[in-house]
Amino acid sequence: MTITLIIIAVVIVLFIIVGLLLPTAYRVSTDTTINAPRERIHALIADLEQWEHWEPWREKDPTIEITRGQTTGVGAHQSWADKSGGGELTFTRCDEDYGIAYDLLFAKKYACKAEMTHEPAGDGRVRVVWAMTGDTGMPVIGGYFARLMPKMIRPMFARGMEKLKAAAEQQ
Repeated sequence: MTITLIIIAVVIVLFIIVGLLLPTAYRVSTDTTINAPRERIHALIADLEQWEHWEPWREKDPTIEITRGQTTGVGAHQSWADKSGGGELTFTRCDEDYGIAYDLLFAKKYACKAEMTHEPAGDGRVRVVWAMTGDTGMPVIGGYFARLMPKMIRPMFARGMEKLKAAAEQQ
């Protein structure tokens, strides 16, 4: 019994030490190449009303309720209510030669930054990159959580990019 308790204590201490050493910052990104003009791609990502044509979250949770204010340009804003606590986003950059950047806030306490950039890729194609960065800010468990973020977010980003590609190429 004593040996079992010592082993459990060592495992717990190791878990805490490793958690304290892990970085709490994360970055998630994915990219795709789209065979469509940049203007068409930009129109789909730079107007929040157009996001319904490609964003992936409604597939996962069709009960999401979205409220929008300004829908284009710096300051464009939307909030949503869902089973996970909702959130909001606000455009901080919107540029036809760059793409968009926006601040995200989940459940009124988890902040991060995201961007969707686009650049020529030759032969009329455009490379689009969707990235998100943040910091869990939580000691111990935050390091583990930061390592899980790419596995949780990247599949949703990949699905969104598939849908964006389809929407841009079919117009």
